[in-house]
Amino acid sequence: MSRFYHYLNSSIMKKQIMGVTGLLLCGFLVSHLIGNCLIYFGDRAFNTYAHTLVTNPLIYVAEAILLGIFLTHIFMAMKLTLENKAARPVAYAVKKPTGRGSTIASSTMPYTGLLILVFLIFHILHFKFGPVYKITYDGVEMRDLYRLLIEYFHQPLAVVWYVFCMLALGLHVSHGFWSAFQSIGFNHPKYNACLKNLSKVYALLITIGFSALPIYCYLQGGR
Repeated sequence: MSRFYHYLNSSIMKKQIMGVTGLLLCGFLVSHLIGNCLIYFGDRAFNTYAHTLVTNPLIYVAEAILLGIFLTHIFMAMKLTLENKAARPVAYAVKKPTGRGSTIASSTMPYTGLLILVFLIFHILHFKFGPVYKITYDGVEMRDLYRLLIEYFHQPLAVVWYVFCMLALGLHVSHGFWSAFQSIGFNHPKYNACLKNLSKVYALLITIGFSALPIYCYLQGGR
């Protein structure tokens, strides 16, 4: 029992939880991006998709699960960061190469993570609880999120802020995606290089995919 308790409180367990929750969030990003891409097909396709989601009774269960995954990921990240700082209260005077492949993405994980959290809070406040426009298709009234997006991203600063945060997100997942596999045990010279490349491709697609959305809305001229 003591070994099991020790394992539950070990950094290995925390990293594994971070890895699993991180991969689940990566999966959510893909599904969210696919849904958002319906905006390219016009207001009807996008609004109908959004209406189908929010009127499904299971949406509350899905949101609760997603929130739990997200909070768990943040909590474990903060705990590991604080534990690492406590274990090494004095920073190295000179950093020497260790061969572990430290990168900008890996060294800025806490900062990009914090920026993503701030972005997410404002994103939810504006699009979930923001202005409500209504539109009707075939006698069914629903929220006109398409109009809200077009109007919001007609502001250049809103586009710049969104793209900047997506760059931070891309930087975060470029390391996090690969690191998550390492944390759960996929760590072998045979496929480490492949996972690193896959992580970079994933990060690039996520960054470009999400960044293109506000730019597209801006080019619509606010109509």
